[in-house]
Amino acid sequence: MHWLDWTVLLGTLGFIVGYGVWRTRHTSTSEGYLRGGDDARWWGVGLSVMATQASAITFLSTPGQGYADGMGFVQFYFGLPLAMVVINLVFIPLYYKWKVFTAYEFIGQRFDRRTRLLTAGLFLLQRSMAAGITIYAPSIILSKVLHWPLAWTCLFIGVLVIIYTTSGGARAVGVTHKQQMAVMFAGMFIAFGLVVHYLSPVMDLGESLGLARSLGKMQVVDLSFDPSDKYTLWSGLIGGFFLQLSYFGTDQSQVQRYLGGQTMKQARMGLWMNAVLKIPMQFFILLTGVLVFVFYLVNSTPVHWNQANLAALAHSPAAGQLQDLESRYDGNRALIHQATVDWVAAGRNGHVQEQAMAHRQLEDGLATDRELRGEAGGLLERFVPEREANDKDYIFISFIMDHLPIGVIGLLLAMIFSAGMSSTSAELSALATTSVVDVLPQPRTDTRRVKLGKWATVAFGLLALGFAAAFSLFENLIQAVNILGSLFYGTILGIFLVAFFLKRVQGTAVFAAALVAQAVIFVIHFSGIEIAFLWYNLIAPAVTVVLALLVQFLLQAQGPAPGP
Repeated sequence: MHWLDWTVLLGTLGFIVGYGVWRTRHTSTSEGYLRGGDDARWWGVGLSVMATQASAITFLSTPGQGYADGMGFVQFYFGLPLAMVVINLVFIPLYYKWKVFTAYEFIGQRFDRRTRLLTAGLFLLQRSMAAGITIYAPSIILSKVLHWPLAWTCLFIGVLVIIYTTSGGARAVGVTHKQQMAVMFAGMFIAFGLVVHYLSPVMDLGESLGLARSLGKMQVVDLSFDPSDKYTLWSGLIGGFFLQLSYFGTDQSQVQRYLGGQTMKQARMGLWMNAVLKIPMQFFILLTGVLVFVFYLVNSTPVHWNQANLAALAHSPAAGQLQDLESRYDGNRALIHQATVDWVAAGRNGHVQEQAMAHRQLEDGLATDRELRGEAGGLLERFVPEREANDKDYIFISFIMDHLPIGVIGLLLAMIFSAGMSSTSAELSALATTSVVDVLPQPRTDTRRVKLGKWATVAFGLLALGFAAAFSLFENLIQAVNILGSLFYGTILGIFLVAFFLKRVQGTAVFAAALVAQAVIFVIHFSGIEIAFLWYNLIAPAVTVVLALLVQFLLQAQGPAPGP
């Protein structure tokens, strides 16, 4: 990587960390350190909410998702605006009324300490593992660029985030989110503009989108109703609604962001901003991935995106087979390139039949491409089984490193690192706040509370690094983090729904119901039942609510225990 890229990358990261430490160096109260203070304007709340959700995984996996599967993943977010309506009307007024530091503090006031600990414990478990993924994802990039061991790169990113999050707590998180979002937006707009520019000698933007549409990459809405299909209109509207309702309404890493608003009105406006911008943002990132797919129709690609895996195969007994495979692959890519050029030329000349023939040749070439990539995965599984064969998350970073100009590479890497830092810092701060406020015995002084918060931030940072060391690539990193959330969010949401809407249900009933609901989700997921993970976010709260009502009815029917 060129010295200019290093300057842009390290300068951007250094400025963000230094600015966060400097601006929040005098934070000494629990109100500022654990809650973030009460000084955020609506746009600051909105940017902070978006920065918390937009992790490095967003900019690694989402373009790869668009490249491989097209625009359908955007349906995952269709339930978000509906969730924002419910949170603004129900959740936020109650949180501000009770002046809580955490969402789980409200549960303790509504039910009992046992239910509060269960809810907080589920959050701490899920979010600690998720923080491990958000550290692991950008570490893949740095290890690719620097050829460092993955464990050392995870440590580098984790320590960087721990420094400024421990220094200023929730206030430091909110302060740095603004700069991080600016870097993220700049990076994606530049990447989009460059891929369109690179395609312009062959086809314009309209032709690129038309070709992508003809190959099935532009289908946004899937109306099928298949419980095993992860991304459909119905799973997004229903399952996605409950997932987003739980994430934004009960996950402390998000609740903390809008509890720091100047007023309840400012907090609500910040969430409305997120409701308006989130789907277009994800659409734009996916569309960038689709255009990268079109770009690679007329540019060479490797048979496997992870170059480290190819190097391992080249030094294994499969070296000869790999060489033959790459030769066949390069020949097929030449056919794909020619068919793409012919499709564009025929379309411009109005030759419908010739364009249809070129399209068939292109589809045949892409089918062969998938087969040859499958062969590469088979070689990996056979000769270097310790290597992960999935390579989707390497697509966009390969485009960045191989095709973007000097200086821009550094900016795009800074974008991904900024996203990783923004989400990880919010997670560590939320974990620390939850542990201090909801789990640990309350200290006598406010100064002691802040000191406990700092030690908790460091402890959860180290725990997240431990989880990061245990992760390898899933089918897709963004799917991995959403699956992890879906395993726990539904039960947490069910507890909150009972708290908000079923006033007669008490702590014992909801505690028992939540345990059963969590067990049901684990059984469904780990037994291999064909239900897409988004539906967990409907099943778990439904089980919790229904069982809580039933258990409360049975307890009341038994009546008070007879005296001696």
